[in-house]
This record gives sequence, C-alpha cells and structure tokens, in this order.
Amino acid sequence: MGPGPLIAAAFIGPGTITLCTLVGAQYGLELIWAILVAIIAAIVLQGMAVRLGVIGQKSITQAIKDEIKTPWIQSGLLTLIFLAIMIGNTAYEAGNISGAVLGLETLFGKKSLNAFGFEINLFSIGIGLIAASLLWTGKYKIIERSLVVLVILMSISFLITAMVTGPSIKEVLIGVFKFSTPQGSVLSIIGLVGTTIVPYNLFLHTELVKEKWSNKSDLPFAIKDMVIALVLGGVISMSVIITAASIQTVSLDSAADLALGLEPLFGSFAKYFLSFGLFAAGITSTITAPLAAAYVVCGCMGWKVNLKNSKFQRVWGIVILFGILFSATGLKLIFIIQFAQITNGILLPIIAAILLWILNKTSLLGASRNNLKQNILGLFIVLISVFLSLRSLWSVYQSF
Repeated sequence: MGPGPLIAAAFIGPGTITLCTLVGAQYGLELIWAILVAIIAAIVLQGMAVRLGVIGQKSITQAIKDEIKTPWIQSGLLTLIFLAIMIGNTAYEAGNISGAVLGLETLFGKKSLNAFGFEINLFSIGIGLIAASLLWTGKYKIIERSLVVLVILMSISFLITAMVTGPSIKEVLIGVFKFSTPQGSVLSIIGLVGTTIVPYNLFLHTELVKEKWSNKSDLPFAIKDMVIALVLGGVISMSVIITAASIQTVSLDSAADLALGLEPLFGSFAKYFLSFGLFAAGITSTITAPLAAAYVVCGCMGWKVNLKNSKFQRVWGIVILFGILFSATGLKLIFIIQFAQITNGILLPIIAAILLWILNKTSLLGASRNNLKQNILGLFIVLISVFLSLRSLWSVYQSF
C-alpha cells in the first residue's frame, strides 16, 4: 500500500459529496456515467504524475525548475502554482472543516459559543486541532495510517447507506453505461469531472510516491495503488448519488439534508452511517489540503521538504488556522474563493500540458517515457482540462 488512500481522501471531500447529493436528487441515476469518465481521466493524469515521481524521482515543481530553462516562464509558472495551491487550499480548507462539522451536527446538534461579536462553532475548532495534531507529529506513517482507516470507514459508511436504500442493479448499470445527458445537466457533468481531477492532487501524488518508491521495478505497485484508490473514490461518489436518488420526500440542498432525509425512510441506522461518512470526508480533506500546500510551497521556494521542517509546518499551520477561522465564524470571503477558483482554473490545463511534455523527455524517463497511446490519452485529458478551466473561469465571471 502506498499513498493512494491519501489521494482518495483528498478528492472525496465535502464539495464532492454535496455535488453528488444534488446530482442524485435532481437526475437520479442518469449521470453516474460521468463519475466513470472522471475516474478514467484522473487515472491517466495521476498516472503521469506517478511515473514522474517514481521513475524521474522529481516533484512537478522540481521538474519545472530543471526542464524549463527560460527564467521568466519558469518564474511565472512557479508563482501561479504558489498562488493557486496556497491561497486555493486555504480557501477550500474552511469548506473541508465545515463538511466534517456537518456530519457531527447531524448527529449531535450545533455546539457554539458567542465571543467577540461572533458565534464560534466549537466543532470547527476541534476538527482543525485534530488535523493539526496529526500533522504536528511529523510522522508520515501515523498520518498515512490514520487516513487509511478514515477512508476505509468512509467507504463502508457510504456503501452501506447506498445498499440500505435498495437500488435496482439494472438501473445502476444503465446509469453507468447509457451516457445520457438530461436537459440542463451539462454543468453537473462538468462539475462531477472537475471535483475528481484536482490540481493539488497531482503535486501531492508526485511528492508522496517519490518518497515511498525509488526503483523502476516499483512502478507497477505505485500504479496499482493509484488505480485502486481512484476507483474506490469513484465508488464512494456513485454511492452518494445512488443514496440521494432514492429520497423523494424531502428537498435536498446539502449532504446534511441527505442524512436527515434518510431517517423517516430507513430509521436512524442509515443516518448514522451517512453522517460518519460525511465527517470522514471532511476531516480527511482537512488533513490532505494543508499537507499538499506545504509540499508545493516548499518546492516553489526551494525549502527543505520534510514533515518536521519548521517552514513546512508553518505553511500547513497557516492553511489550517485560516480554515478554522473562516469555518468557526462563518465568514465568507468571496473574493478569496473567487481568486482560488480563477488560479486553479488556469493551473489545471497548464500542469496537465506540462506533465504531458515532461513525460515525453527521454533524458528524464528513458524507456518509460510516453508511448503513442499514452500521448493520445494525455492530449485528450489536456483538452478536457482546458474545457473544465474555461467553465470554471466563466462561472466566476458570471458571479461578478
């Protein structure tokens, strides 16, 4: 087992769970195929990141420094990566913490206190401190094992909840392979793909695989680890869609509504499983988002990449601190969120294209460089990422 569960933990966050809930409520099982397409695309892109890490023994930021010789292009790319990942992950961290809070509040109710004119959510502080405590240990094995346990429990939670709803296997299979596009569903399809192909996952994956594996013979293990993790993430997403599609009696606007909506239909049993799944999705992303930010920022700045390095700790500490602040107080800094969406939207196709270019360099990868089939698939993924980027930028433009 490698870092695959951490990658699954990173993209199965509250945002993915919420979107899958809304898709299931609105379109039933008709858009499950979009998850299949998204997972295949993610496997191709993450596979390139894995090969760079294992065979090339380089992170994406290091490869950019070594392979792009034009100073202004190199500096511009590293600046964009720094802004997109650091500010983006800081903005998204509040959502990750709030997602875990939703799972707890569904079971235990709201716990807050009034201070400094704000209503402070105590669950937000507790979840942030749990994430910080795990990262502060500086021991990768402890972090990895904690996330593996949470991902397994999250998977079991969502799978059991989906099975309790008693879906028709025939209808599920039709949803997977029919490739239907109901009226008004295009944006939802783009959203399902966009929440699966996450820019910071590419950086995190190369860093983690090069730390775990260093020989070409390790590549099959790294690829298998990645494929299993992404497929598992896809199954979780499908389970949420199936669960949401089964609820007809209540209006679903969030994953918390999904948990509450199950209670009159199936009793509290399913609600407990779903609430824990939502909590696990939130807290795992709460750990991986600051971890990825620390790896990327240290790589961009040329600092030592080490869990016990003070600068490394400072970066993830800032991400968690602001995440707690925004989540606990309910502050919504729209400008920061929009800026994060813009930078990440621009970053995804650029990094996808750079990965495709680097994976064709014989000087770096030797015989393991891309073949024709891999280049065709890679080019297709780059085009998908351009489409996702344009959609993300358009949505931000419309919000002004």
